[in-house]
Amino acid sequence: MSHKNRPSRPNSSTSSSNIREDTSVGASHASLEQAGAFQSRDESMPLLPGQHSPLGELDLTTPGTSRDSVRKHDIVQPGSRSRRREHFSSSRAPEPTRGHTRQFSARWWKRRARYYVPIVGWLPNYNIGNLATDVKAGFMVACLLVPQALSYSSLTNLRPVYGLYTALVPALVYGMLGTSRHLSMGPEALVSVLTGTIVKSQLKHLFAAYSPNTPPDDTIDAFSSAVASTVALVSGAFTFALGMFRFGFLDSMISESSLRGFISGAAIVVLIGQSRIVLGLPAPTSVHTSPWNELKFMLSNLDQIHVMTAAISVGALVFLRLLRIAKSRFTSARWLQGVPDTLLVIILATLVSWLAKLKVNHAVNVFGHVDGDLPHFGIPKIPALVDTKDIVSSGITITMIGVVESVIVAREYASRNHYAVSSNRELVALGISNIVGSAFGAYPAFGSLSRSKLNDRAKARSQMSGIVTTLLVLVSLLHVLPYLYHLPLGVLAAIIVDAVTSLLEATPGAISFLFKVGAWSDLFLLLFICASSVVASVETGILLAVVISLVMVIKRSNMPRIKLLGRSTSNDQEFHPIDGVVSRPNFSSQQSLNSIGETPQHTVDTGDVEILDDSDNASEGEEETRVQHIEGVLIVRVDEPLYFANAGQLHARLNRLELYGDMRVHPSEDPRMKPTRAVVFDLIGMSDIDGSALEILLNIVREYSRRQVRVAFARVCDGVRERFRISRMAEAGGEHGFNDIRDALAYLEQQLTVSVVTQE
Repeated sequence: MSHKNRPSRPNSSTSSSNIREDTSVGASHASLEQAGAFQSRDESMPLLPGQHSPLGELDLTTPGTSRDSVRKHDIVQPGSRSRRREHFSSSRAPEPTRGHTRQFSARWWKRRARYYVPIVGWLPNYNIGNLATDVKAGFMVACLLVPQALSYSSLTNLRPVYGLYTALVPALVYGMLGTSRHLSMGPEALVSVLTGTIVKSQLKHLFAAYSPNTPPDDTIDAFSSAVASTVALVSGAFTFALGMFRFGFLDSMISESSLRGFISGAAIVVLIGQSRIVLGLPAPTSVHTSPWNELKFMLSNLDQIHVMTAAISVGALVFLRLLRIAKSRFTSARWLQGVPDTLLVIILATLVSWLAKLKVNHAVNVFGHVDGDLPHFGIPKIPALVDTKDIVSSGITITMIGVVESVIVAREYASRNHYAVSSNRELVALGISNIVGSAFGAYPAFGSLSRSKLNDRAKARSQMSGIVTTLLVLVSLLHVLPYLYHLPLGVLAAIIVDAVTSLLEATPGAISFLFKVGAWSDLFLLLFICASSVVASVETGILLAVVISLVMVIKRSNMPRIKLLGRSTSNDQEFHPIDGVVSRPNFSSQQSLNSIGETPQHTVDTGDVEILDDSDNASEGEEETRVQHIEGVLIVRVDEPLYFANAGQLHARLNRLELYGDMRVHPSEDPRMKPTRAVVFDLIGMSDIDGSALEILLNIVREYSRRQVRVAFARVCDGVRERFRISRMAEAGGEHGFNDIRDALAYLEQQLTVSVVTQE
């Protein structure tokens, strides 16, 4: 058949004359524009290895410049199908010449070092006027970090000193490599819980090896530390690999409902474990038990509550809460906002315990003597009794939750303070921090929301605040630990309870919102993952959250975005999706071509047809708009490129449209469409198609041909049209030379007798 409305090729003689006429002036203007563009670009964008400076390649010509200096592809015949190339097209870096000596110049190395090691960039240019603010912010964060590090170490089944190691080495490395000025690196509640779970699960192998005896305390401590450090190494290596391969987008791959369900479940697990310590109850006899079993054990032993331990722990928790409430109500009192509540609780509890001699007189478990030595360097090694597969899987699991939380926090505070962070560079910094930290006894460390929030509230100006924090942690490690001998362990547990309770504050609001908007699948997912974390384990919860989120992403990417179009009754030149019709005045033919795909603001669903619910109030000049099927004809618009993943479901969705005429109709309903005699594919949104999708589309067209169904393709882009030509789509039965839907329908009307009926 003859293709209609094909644009003609540009006249070569006319094009040549235009080039000759525009040479003298166009070359000068293009060169000047290029010079300005390159000058601004050169100041902000580093050159690649082997790349020349663009300024060195420019020839700033005058109107008397020879015509040979103008590149012909920079000027194109107006009205031709090819797009006019921008004058910036020559900004591409020239190929590196052999013997080029400037490709690894000092300037190039300086820019690369500034990018890969951010401290090289910001420290030499550091404004000394910001030092006082950064020191203040670092001190405030340290007042929160040190108590948290001591508390969170109990979640990992490690001695408190390892929490300080985790707050020291990884945070110092991140201060040099991180791009966020406010992210506080160190131990974090959820990551500590996950680390403690893997340590606890591996301890059963150690206890089994010593059975029926109990392993010595030193052996248990060395074994637990080795497991935690190895997990940090695996987590760091995996995070580093994600950053190097540019997987910084993974933080958006876990759905909000899945993440909220896991966070809520993990918080409940922590509350169960720490509530036992707050109440002074004995530990379960089993080394490895689920949170659900631990809850049942605690409820069945409430008669063994240690009254004095519960009193001082609950008192510390109430004091923390009252102080937080006072801060929220009296925001104008600056002195109150600067009070380090957690540090103040530790100091007061230690003084009370020392003065009242709680350990001697009331048998309250206290912090005890802890050596505050510097960490020693040693490459982590997996102990002989440890299951390597469990270590690797736990490292990957910890990476998932740590990366998501850290990147989200870094982006949030970068946006608030108007500076840029790179997700990939953040992953590299987090990975290296954990790798180096694992060699100094640290367990996995990531960014903390609560400490980062405090750092932002203290107006931190740069990463210097984080470095100041690590110096204060070092001072605490060497000189403060002996003074915490009388600190009740229940108070540390109360601090953890206070911290994880804040993680649950957003859960009721999330559940209420999902219920109000009717997002039942998201609501079920949140509750299911939360319950799985509590009943089974935290690892089960995060595994389900990641797997279900990825399955949802794959499922939705596997569904091709197609819409069934119908003809407007108010303008037969206009086509709209069956599930979305707009009421508007009649447009001219040229305007209606731009109205395809518009969606209504208020519609009433009548099955196959959508009718406006405010047609009685339509203004003068407007008329009620209705959509009509064309009997026996499907007009299908493809809204995205087709590739192997989303093309697989195309055939099934087309079959459903043939039966029901609307994807919203449930498959249990009776078919309501008459047999299809022709199909028009509107490919306005399909800018590309790969080989697998092309083969699937060819098979669909061949099947239609066997059923005597005519197929036409409208608005096919040049690249897809060329692939159709090579694959002989027209010979398979798919004509594809139509510029719009009307041309395709006109062709089909010549081939078939098609009557237009309005479905009431």
